[in-house]
Amino acid sequence: MIDRFFRIAVITLLPAGFAQGAVSDAQSDGFTVRQSVVIDAPRADVYIAAVNHVGQWWSADHTVSGDANNMYIEAKPQGCFCEALGSGGGVVHMTVTFVNPTVMLRLSGGLGPLGLMGVSGNMTWEFEDSDEGTSVTWNYAVGGYLPKGLDQIASAVDAVLSEQLNSLKRFVDDHPQQD
Repeated sequence: MIDRFFRIAVITLLPAGFAQGAVSDAQSDGFTVRQSVVIDAPRADVYIAAVNHVGQWWSADHTVSGDANNMYIEAKPQGCFCEALGSGGGVVHMTVTFVNPTVMLRLSGGLGPLGLMGVSGNMTWEFEDSDEGTSVTWNYAVGGYLPKGLDQIASAVDAVLSEQLNSLKRFVDDHPQQD
């Protein structure tokens, strides 16, 4: 009950236009979360910022190295959503499975601690024109095994993805027309 109240309070207090997510479904063997935000910028600019500048908007709190500048995405099939670590080390967070520039990016893998669990995930980033600019939607479906059930972590994953998508929006708002 407290978790639900807190969630409603946070969503109510978010400024207009900021990402608001939802756990679409949650079961012991998997969950789906959906995030969406509208960014006041052309679709090509939002896509370039999202993909080419991930290290500038991704939260350092959700990295292995503690430095988001080490994050990068190779936007090609079998490309890497990776993090460089010192001495030639690195982390594969997700693998790119589909690219349609300025329209869709699809990745597979387990983000953050999900990468250490017996799970599989598919995340789709969609970019669409809207009256207010560009609508960005993330869908992340995760399935697999966690002793107490994956439904127990769905809300936490949803909150982290909401934070990331809002960070992308702030980055684009503050840095229009990236290359």
